[in-house]
This record gives sequence, C-alpha cells and structure tokens, in this order.
Amino acid sequence: MSEPRPSFETTTGPVRVITAASLFDGHDAAINVMRRLIQDAGAEVIHLGHDRSAKEVVDCAVQEDAHAVALTSYQGGHMEYFTYIRQLLDEAGCAHIKIFGGGGGTITPPEMRDLHQSGVTKIYSPDDGRTMGLLGMIDHLMGEASAVDLVQDQRLATLSGPVDAGDMAKVGLLLTLSESADDDTFAEMVEKCRSSSKEVPVIGVTGTGGAGKSSLLDELMLRIMHDNPDKRVCLLCVDPTRKRTGGALLGDRIRMNSLSNNRLFMRSLASRGSGSEISKDLPRAIEVAKSVGFDLIFCETSGIGQGSDAITSVADVSMYVMTAEFGAHTQLEKIEMLDVADVVVLNKFEKRGSEDAFRAIKKQVRRNRNLFDAEDEALPVVATIASQFADPGVDLLWEKLATKVGFHASTSSKSSGQKKGVIPPERVHYLAEIASNIRDYHNENSRIAERLRALQSMKITRDEVPETGNLLKEKIEDLQESKSAEIEEINDFRALAEAYRSGEYTYDVRGKDFKVETTTESLSHQQISRVALPSFSDEGDLFIWLKKENVPGRFPYTAGVFPFKRTDELSARMFAGEGSPERTNRRFHLLSEGQDFVRLSTAFDSVTLYGRDPSERPDVWGKVGNSGVSIATIDDAKRLYSGFNLCDKNTSVSMTINGPAPIILAFFLNAAIDQQVENHLLEKTQSGENYIGELPSSHNGFGLATIGKRGDRLVDAPTYHEIKKRTLQSVRGTVQADILKEDQAQNTCIFSTEFALKLMGDVQQYYIDHGVRNHYSVSISGYHIAEAGANPITQLAFTLANGFTYVEYYRSRGMDVNKFAPNLSFFFSNGLDPEYTVIGRVARRIWAIAMRNLYDGDARSQKLKYHIQTSGRSLHAQEIDFNDIRTTLQALLAIQDNANSLHTNAYDEAITTPTEESVRRALAIQLIVNKESGWTKTENPLQGAFIVDELTDLVEEAVLQEFEAISRRGGVLGAMETMYQRGKIQDESMYYEHLKHDGTLPIVGVNTFQNPNASAFDESSADDFEMELARATPEEKQACLDRVIQTQNADESETKEALKKLQQVARDGGNVFAELMETVKSASLGQITDALFQVGGQYRRNM
Repeated sequence: MSEPRPSFETTTGPVRVITAASLFDGHDAAINVMRRLIQDAGAEVIHLGHDRSAKEVVDCAVQEDAHAVALTSYQGGHMEYFTYIRQLLDEAGCAHIKIFGGGGGTITPPEMRDLHQSGVTKIYSPDDGRTMGLLGMIDHLMGEASAVDLVQDQRLATLSGPVDAGDMAKVGLLLTLSESADDDTFAEMVEKCRSSSKEVPVIGVTGTGGAGKSSLLDELMLRIMHDNPDKRVCLLCVDPTRKRTGGALLGDRIRMNSLSNNRLFMRSLASRGSGSEISKDLPRAIEVAKSVGFDLIFCETSGIGQGSDAITSVADVSMYVMTAEFGAHTQLEKIEMLDVADVVVLNKFEKRGSEDAFRAIKKQVRRNRNLFDAEDEALPVVATIASQFADPGVDLLWEKLATKVGFHASTSSKSSGQKKGVIPPERVHYLAEIASNIRDYHNENSRIAERLRALQSMKITRDEVPETGNLLKEKIEDLQESKSAEIEEINDFRALAEAYRSGEYTYDVRGKDFKVETTTESLSHQQISRVALPSFSDEGDLFIWLKKENVPGRFPYTAGVFPFKRTDELSARMFAGEGSPERTNRRFHLLSEGQDFVRLSTAFDSVTLYGRDPSERPDVWGKVGNSGVSIATIDDAKRLYSGFNLCDKNTSVSMTINGPAPIILAFFLNAAIDQQVENHLLEKTQSGENYIGELPSSHNGFGLATIGKRGDRLVDAPTYHEIKKRTLQSVRGTVQADILKEDQAQNTCIFSTEFALKLMGDVQQYYIDHGVRNHYSVSISGYHIAEAGANPITQLAFTLANGFTYVEYYRSRGMDVNKFAPNLSFFFSNGLDPEYTVIGRVARRIWAIAMRNLYDGDARSQKLKYHIQTSGRSLHAQEIDFNDIRTTLQALLAIQDNANSLHTNAYDEAITTPTEESVRRALAIQLIVNKESGWTKTENPLQGAFIVDELTDLVEEAVLQEFEAISRRGGVLGAMETMYQRGKIQDESMYYEHLKHDGTLPIVGVNTFQNPNASAFDESSADDFEMELARATPEEKQACLDRVIQTQNADESETKEALKKLQQVARDGGNVFAELMETVKSASLGQITDALFQVGGQYRRNM
C-alpha cells in the first residue's frame, strides 16, 4: 500500500501557484503534467499556458496574489527570463513569491547555480527527476510554497490608506483577505483602503460548462477597452474546487488575450466548498473591487445546471451563455436563467443545429416573459461566435450590455452569427470516406487476385491434363477477357523487370529522360541491384504485390515516389540556425563546402518563430539568436542565404517556421528575386559591405549587393516582372507553415486559426497563379506532434488527417487538386519504435490511393514526398555521446524507406544549439550511411521482408481506425475544438514518461547502463562543467536589434502606408500573401505581425 501524500495549507487557505511556459516557447507538455500534479497536491493552479512574457507572469502572480510561480523554459534565454521575473516581482513588492523552474538539459549546472544565487528558489534538473521522481519534485515545490505567508504583518502594513484600482499588489492582497479574513478584520481593511464610494455596475456571466464563457468574456473586454479608453474593469472568475484533493484548476485566465491591457484586472476564485457555482466570498470580492474605484465589474461563474441562478444574487445585470447542445426543446422549459437573465447568449452559432436552437430559445423566452408582441430584435437573445475574430454577434451583445451599464459601444454594420466553415458541412466526414475507400481498394484487389490464381490454375491444369482443355476453354477465355487489364498490368511489370535486369533503364520525369544504371558493383565485383524485384510465380501474389507495393516510382508508391534516387544529390540536409544571419550563413557554407548539392535547412530563433522583432527587454533579448537565427527583415534574409544562388537547380532551402511563415516566406522569395536582379546588373559586393565579419572561403559575395535596396527600384518594371516570374518558377525548397499541427501540438500559432488557414490558402493560390512548381507551400508536419509526446501511429494518423484537411479546404476555395497537391510535402520524426520502420511506406500508400480514387489526382498529385528528422525526444542530457548511436539507427530507417530528405540531429541538442563539431558529426552520420553502407546501395531493402509487410498492414489499419475516430468528432477541425488531438498526445506523452521513469522502457545511459562515474547534472557539478555551448553573443544580438531599428526608421511614411494597404486587403478578403510580397519590402516582421493581429485576430490559448 502506497504511503499517503502530505497535505499543504497556508495562512490564507490552499497554496496558489501560477504555471506557464516561457516567452516564445511552445513546449508546454512538461508544464501541463506539472500543473496537474500540483493541482492534485491541493493547490489552486492558475495556468497560463505557453509563450508567456515575464510581465504577463508577474502581473498574474500579483493580481492573483500567488505563493509561487512554476515555469518551464526549453528555448534558451532562461537566464534573462528567470532573473527578469525575479526583478519585476521584487519591484512590485512581491519578493515573497517563490520561483520554480525547469528546462530539461537546456539549463546547465553553472546556470542553475547562477539562477539560484539570483533569487530563483529552485531549478529542477534531469537528475532531480530521476532521484526525486515527479511526485517528489511536486512535494518539494509545495512545501516551499506553503511556507509563504501572504498576510504577514509587513504586507498588511502596506494597506494603511486609500488604495487605487491601479495598485495591483494592494488590490490583490485585499482580495486575498476577502477569501481568508474574519468579517471584522475584512470590514476594517476595506474601509481603511476605500478610495471610491460610487455606484459600480456588476455584470454576472453564467452558463453551461464548455459554452465558451471565457472566450466570450475576452471578446467583450477587447471591445470595452477599445470603446472606453478611460474605464477600468475588474474580472472575478470562479472555478470549482475539487472535493477529493481540495485543489482547483483556475482556467479562465489562459483564454484572455485582452489582459495585456493594464486597465483590466482579473482575479480567479475557487468555490472552496461553497456547494455553488459562485464562491461564498464572491460578494466580499465585489465589495473590494467597488471600494478601490473600478468602473465595471464582471463576475463569471463555473458551469451550471438547469436550475441554477445564483449569479443573480450578486449581479445587477446577468448574462446566460449556452450552446445548441441542450437536448430536446422541452429542456428549455427547465432552465431557470431563461426566466431571469437580462441577456441570453447562444454561443458557438456556427455549430450544426444552432439556427433551430436560436428559434427555440427565442420562442421559450417569449413564453417565459409574455413577450408575444415583441419584435425579434427586441428580445434579449443574441447569437454569437466568440471564436471568430470581430464577430458581429459579439458586437451586438456588447451594444445591449453597454446600454444597461452606461458604457459606450461602437455600432456594428454587419449582421450577426454568420460564419463559413473551413470545411463544407457536406464534406465533414472525409476521413471516414478515405478509410472506407482504402479498405474497399484492398478487398477488391484480394478478390481479383483470387480470380487470377484461379485462371493460372486452370491454365496449368489445361497444360498438364490436355483432356480438360475443352471443359476449361470457355472459363479461361471469360476470365482472360474480364481481367484483361490486370493481366496486362502483370505483363507490363514482367517487361519492366527484364529492363531492370538488363543493367540500364530510361524513365521520364516532367518530359525529361533520365538514363540510369540499375546495378552497382561491390568491392567483391558483384552486381548489386539498385531495386530488388520479387520472384513470385503465383500471379495472384504478384498482383497483390503490385497493388500494395509495386516498384519505387509506381502506384501506390509504397516503396518510394521516384524510380531511382538521384546520384548527384543525397537526401542530406545541411542544418543551421544560430545568432545573426552571418553566423548561420557561415555554418551553411561550412556544411555545403565541396558538396555537389546545397540543401539548406533553417532553424529560426523563438523571437522570429512568434513573429516578433528583437528588443532590449530582457525576456526578449535573452531569446534573440538562441536556438535559431534571428530574421526580422528582408535584408536579414538576404544575408542569411548570401553566397548561394537560390535559383540554382541543385540548391533548395527548407525553413522551419509556422505562425509567421507567410511573412518569412515573403522575405525569402523577395531575397531570391533580388539576387536575380543583382545577377542581371552584374553587381558584386566585397567582404565587409553589408556583412559583419569575413566572408567564408566558398562565399563569392553574391546576394549582398541589394541589401538596403529594393530590387523593383533597380530595374524597370517589365524587367523586374520577368525576373520575378523566372525566379518564382525556379526556386526550390519548402516552408513548414502547417498551422493545424501547431494548434494540436507545437504552439507557435500567433494568428487566429481561421485567419492562419486563410493565409495558408492565400500562399497556395499565389503559387498557382504564379506557376511556382518547385517550392512546397507547406510541410505538413508530424515531427512536432511526435515531439509533443505522440506515438508513431498517432503521429502518422494526425499528420495525414491534417494533410487531407488542407486538400478539402483548398478544394472548397475552388483550387484544382492537380495544381495544389504537388506543392504539398510532409515531415515526420523517426524514433526507434518498430512502427517507425514503415510510417513512410504507409503514408505514401494511403495518400496515393485516396488522391487517385477520391480526389481524381493525377500521378504527380498522388506522390507523397516527405522529409525525416531524427527524433529530438530521443536526445537525452545524460550520456549525450550515446545520442549519436540512436540517431544513426533512425537515419538508417529513413534512408531504407526512401525518405526524400533527411536531417540528423546533433548529439548535443539536448543541451545546446548544435556546435560546429556536433553538427558535422550529425551530417557525417547520414553521409556514411548513404555513401559507405552497402545495405543502402539497394534502394528498396525493406520490400519483401515478412515483418515489414506485417507492420505495414498493421500500421495502415491503425491509421484508418484513427481517421474514423477523428471523423466521429467532426473531422480534424471538429476534433480540435474538443482538444481530442491535444489530449491524446498528452496521454501518450504521460505514458512514455511513466515507462521511462519506472524503467519498463529501457533507455541506455538514462535509466539503465548508467555511468557510475558520471557527474550529476545539477548545481553540484557547476564548477566541473566544461561543455561548449552555442549561444548568441551580445554583439550579435545588438547587431540584430540595430538593423531592425534601421529598417523601421528608413521611411516611416512608406512603411505605414504599406501596412495600411495590407490591412485593407485582409479586410476585403483579398489575397493577403500577394500583398505581403510587397509589404515586406519596407516593414519588419514584428510590424507586420502587429498589423495582421488587428485584422485577423490573435491566437487564443487552450487549457
């Protein structure tokens, strides 16, 4: 029997802890696990989610009067981030708040020591996780936090006179007293601190759980702040306390983008055993808010049942929020709030059945209130879509509320409650249709194979027993006629096999003939087949093999989409991303020197990943140029890729960026265009001009001459147009840009999901309009789904489902599948689980069958091209040298499976951005596998293995079952609304962590075969830590900052006009990317992001 957990109490009740992931950091899997365990330990947890600035964390801690903050930081910049939070807390008079943190191996022992010395309570190390365990770390945190006394005499002494609503720390302390002090002490403190006696309206917001109350409240706040710039608003939000643990998840704050405005104050309250949807202390909290001078108070309850109306006891104006999912219309007669609410809101009006529900609710309100003669518009019932940016329904709701509380409201000219779904309603079950079609394909081929076997048997019988000839003749002729196409297919394969065995083969790609040798000679002078062929004598078996496998380059492309690999280009990608553009450019030149091909893979720093510009603010400054390259302007992009001709047929560029991908893509394409303008003018620049430091030896200065200049102003318009046209049709590479997986797993969404999808569609439409054939508009990524914790089947299923969602969306916009499908690519992670052996094979087969049979895709559209990156999750901070062994095995799987490109992680990435030495080792892994391994001389080595066949069928069926599970939830977007994908990924992540922790899943050097002489990876080994760390220098950071300021100051009026035009195109529903191609010529990344926030909306985090 396990020992009972310790209990933790404070002088004011339960421990209150703020949890979050650091600024520009989407890695929230660990903090999600931690916040659940902290809550289970009895704490009230205010979870902020990912990408939280130091100011957001501190404002929250102060307003919520927390005992502690617990933060994760995996993207670098942790020194500045944690110390800045400590500084801001101290300046706010909250030196008592404790800070806890973790970052796996990215926070090194010397940095742990320095952070502890700077006032951070505890940085948990990987060794702490192993020795203390998850629960041990939680108990340590709770023990430290519970020792904090929020009502110590020193703090109470600050409440010595009138308190203004803008004094967050004092207001926060008064609200703590409202929950913990006896009546006399509380009354005395309120009167002592009273600064206002005016009447303040209170709006109560209640409704069913999951109706979207918090999102609706956030949208209302945005409008209130815009329309009433002199008003201050207090939000009091109640969530239930769990009876079993005494803890509570106070989850409303995570949804509130509007809290960046300091005229808003929010306090989360737990019900603390009140037995009601409101806290017993809510009236006292309202009294505090009134006494300090807020102009308006909102109270939000937890989700309620049909008979609850407690909010009316504390509110002057009440609002009831519901959805169409209330059951039969007779259920409306039981809802108490339909009798008493001042406004009834039907949210999520885009959902099926909402129009009927809206009519029924209005009818019920008429009955309840005897309003039979009232016009529809006069009824207190409003339909809203709070998830939609600038929803007219929310505008109308605010107009109705504003008249009741004496606030100003802008009027909306749009009709309410209209939303066009991303996927048309009649296509919402596309994934179930795909699953059914693929099963039908296999079943039909099995039936045909049986007939072919029967035909072959009859022919053998006829030949062996001639007297049966007359009896079998008619049957044989009938079968030959009915299966003539299949017989021809078998005969074609046999002819192809003969051609392959001849030693030379010619095939066609886009009208160009390629002649290849079909064998290679070993050191033993043996002729090794580049493509191994089956030797089936049974025609049924051969037919099944052709339909399920076939040779590389032939439908269903299971073994690969091209007949043979190019001998002049390997799948290896040259990965770099650190510091300034020049530093990363030098790394690119180092890795590509002497190679016949250039395949650059670019990692961006987290400031860039979130669409922001470099800044001196410490929590931003720490991230600039760390874990990636800082790119904020078109000139940065020119420096980054200088010395490489971006239109060369042997050059391609991959960019790992998502949220601001359209902006970075516009930088890249303009840099490529201006390179060709430079080429046209035959201009050159020397080292030192527009480039900090010496040019690499392989750098010829190309691409630097147009820095600080616009290519469209260096040549006449027709010349520029022709250069642009040629460039767009020549440039090769991919941009990640996959916003669906960001919402599901990775968290670098910055715009609202709807607007982000529109931007993706605009990019693809631009590609079609301009004939961009060689560049992929999106890399549909499973890598980040796997990194967040998904197993290989879930990674594959979610990624393919996302891919088919883009197909459906682009088709709904009127695009021809054969014009956009070739611009789609995929990106998977390779781990060491058995299923990773076949994920590429399964992906290619499912994609090819569905694209041909359901979407009428041509051969080019049927070919799924994918990139592999070895697993980042399998990189461990302990025994980091072992990481290369894991990476080698993963690379071998990718190359065996005909991955179109491959990135091998560096062994030290568990701790730092790759160093020059480690990244060369990583590249050498795949060069050795490709060039030295005899096994990979054959390009389809997986075909024909029993276990590979079995795994392929097993994984395919598991993926199809997952398609059906997603389809039952309304397709990918419907499942995202209930966070199905995110929840499944987190469950699988937790399962992995448990197996790793208890040793069931052996990880060499981590939980087995541990080095007895290894130094602990914690503060105790700080003085002995000697590992080289790749960090951006202060000089590099300053150069990045200076350059973006220079761009912003170059022509402010031109930039302002460009941004204004961009916003107008977005408002008018035009192609935003087409206009972005012009906007980036004068504006910086951060300026463009801010401009688009105003017209497309900002991403709202989920719990």
